[in-house]
Amino acid sequence: MIKNVLLVFLVIHATLANSESASKKWLTLNGRRPSVIARGGFSGLFPESSDFANQMALATSLSDVAVLCNLQLTKDGVGICQGDIRLDNTTNIAMVFEKGSKTYKVNGQDITGWFAIDFTADQLLANVSLVQNIFSRPSAFDAMLPISTVDDVRSSNPPAFWLNVQYDAFYTENKLSVTNYIQKATRLQGVNYISSPEIGFLKKINGLVNKAKTKLVFVLLDKNATEPTTKQTYGSILGNLATIKAFASGIVVPKDYIWPVNAANYLEAPTSLVNDAHKLGLEVYASGFANDFTTSYNYSYDPSAEYLQFIDNSQFSVDGLITDFPPTASEAVERYMLFLYSTYIPQERQINNACLYAEQALIISHNGASGVYAGSTDLAYQQAVEDGANIIDCSVQMSKDGVAFCLDSVDVTRDTTAAASFMSLSTTIPEIQESAGIFSFDLSWSDIQTLQPQLTSPFENKGGLPRNPANKSKGKFLTLAEFLELAKVKAVTGILINIENAAYLASQKGLDIVSAVNTAFGNATFGMQSTQKVLIQSDDTSVLSKFKNVPAYSRVLYLKDEISDAPRTPVEEIKKYADAVTLPRFSIVPTVNGFTTGTTKVVNEMQAANISVFVSVLRNEFITLPFDYFSDPTIEIATYTSGIGVDGIITEYPATASRYLRNPCSSNSMPDSSYSIIPAEAGSLLRTVPEETQPPASSPTPALDVADVVDPPLPAVTKPASPPPATSPHSNALQNIANVGLSLVAIMAFTLLSLMCN
Repeated sequence: MIKNVLLVFLVIHATLANSESASKKWLTLNGRRPSVIARGGFSGLFPESSDFANQMALATSLSDVAVLCNLQLTKDGVGICQGDIRLDNTTNIAMVFEKGSKTYKVNGQDITGWFAIDFTADQLLANVSLVQNIFSRPSAFDAMLPISTVDDVRSSNPPAFWLNVQYDAFYTENKLSVTNYIQKATRLQGVNYISSPEIGFLKKINGLVNKAKTKLVFVLLDKNATEPTTKQTYGSILGNLATIKAFASGIVVPKDYIWPVNAANYLEAPTSLVNDAHKLGLEVYASGFANDFTTSYNYSYDPSAEYLQFIDNSQFSVDGLITDFPPTASEAVERYMLFLYSTYIPQERQINNACLYAEQALIISHNGASGVYAGSTDLAYQQAVEDGANIIDCSVQMSKDGVAFCLDSVDVTRDTTAAASFMSLSTTIPEIQESAGIFSFDLSWSDIQTLQPQLTSPFENKGGLPRNPANKSKGKFLTLAEFLELAKVKAVTGILINIENAAYLASQKGLDIVSAVNTAFGNATFGMQSTQKVLIQSDDTSVLSKFKNVPAYSRVLYLKDEISDAPRTPVEEIKKYADAVTLPRFSIVPTVNGFTTGTTKVVNEMQAANISVFVSVLRNEFITLPFDYFSDPTIEIATYTSGIGVDGIITEYPATASRYLRNPCSSNSMPDSSYSIIPAEAGSLLRTVPEETQPPASSPTPALDVADVVDPPLPAVTKPASPPPATSPHSNALQNIANVGLSLVAIMAFTLLSLMCN
């Protein structure tokens, strides 16, 4: 079952002659690339140290990945791999041995739970199964896999094996000898690393292992925690690194020992720890990496950016990364190695070795870099350009006095502070949206200029994943004319102009959004140049038909609703109006309960008709990523671009897309060994789940129909005879309260207005 999945992740390993010049560029202690250490195998996806986790780590990581086992001992002295001394946190033992709970004193603290020392290996291996103990990770593999012994993990033949001994003192107190077990394990099996947070254990074992083959590594825990042997805090021990050199060749530290994070969740300046340790000849391994943990806002929810922070800076590089997601760490290390190599080899060799950029999908911003700054602001657009977007976008809205400007939605409550000032204008317009809102066409441009931008996250209420609070209200909104000028000054590859609600604006508000766009283009001379692409996007074919006679423009039909298929007839109809389509992610790769189920034929069907396909909207937050992508937005990007072959991706984080798409390609002349980022095979992970525990199939998504494509002609622009009567705030109270974009202060203000009206 799992073996079929592993075949998908074919990693290209090319062992090549080392280049001394290139290797010197690494700032590790030995000048070689950092090691990737898989904590419990691929424990970010499968239960820790399970056979699935270990095999997947080997199949998806660098060729020299080390697999780390957290050692626990059973009653009969058998070594098993479990991260927690309490087995009830990572297994179903509490259900199997209901009366097996005990209380022990561990490092001076009373801990209650199910302990390995109370059960024989046979009892555990025959009856107890592993479970995932982090809720953001798939539970579909719970109770499927047995506990792994140290022998089981070693039998998977990892290139390097790391044994972490967390509780030697505890086992000694309970008459079990970790030292004896280690001596036997290193003699019979070979262990490349032995680590422990207990100085006494490392000193005891120092003369019992072959240090030419086995490195001893001291693990520093929280700075305020007490080391069992010396009774000093780990923070105080850190102040005297020279003493560690006497019994260890390296240290493991939490990552914030190196890059501290302040109370506001932003990075501070790095400490001197890595350089200080390197001066003493100590290697430094950073721990605590996981793609599905909330990290500093500096990383914009891109786990690769965090790894690169520890290996790609001008001051130092750690010697190893201990992670629950070894594919992402491998990808970060390999990316930096590709960069080193591309700067090391002569340009003519780069050309000969095809180490140039391959043909890439377009990177299209979504309201600029709206994961970093408030969308549709000058700063969001400037950031998108700096981050490598080919195309920057403007969703055009109209003010009451006919000014065209950029904002994601015609409802200004979500992305601005409008609710605090213009609550009396809140109304419900079913033709536009179900919920109440404050709409741009009811505000003058001078009104809109008084509003502050609001950097919002679609996941704040789901997973507590806010976006960059320091930038929450920075930037200013741009008119369409200002946006076009910015695009020209920045010399971007092109622009995308999104037009919606044209029919309503014309018939109900007397506003001609199409003419406003054409006028802005004319003033900016975009229709008379060919150096910058112009994409006109709309969900209305009648809008697109208005731009048919401008050869310089490419027209994009936005198919907002998910589809499962694109039959020939509606595709031929699209060809009459558009050169490209924008599709939701799930029209291409549908999902169920966090697993992808397969790939539709929609992209192939569109491209067969010479219609380009853009996928929308890609975001970095792990909560939006199916498990198949390993909580790594780069894998999603690779899947849509390298795997499926879309022509462009629309993203709120252009930097992440650029980091992947703008890297040099691998070549046969790379130093060391090369690693390829493999796109996910949609549906393969779900097939590893037993049928009886698979999530129920979702209702089938309809195929595209001609009726979904063709829209009626745009109505004539009709000025309202008189201003529409004000909508009673009281009549819309329920809708207003239901609108999640309205702040508590705004709702209170609305209530007061309602009472005054009565």
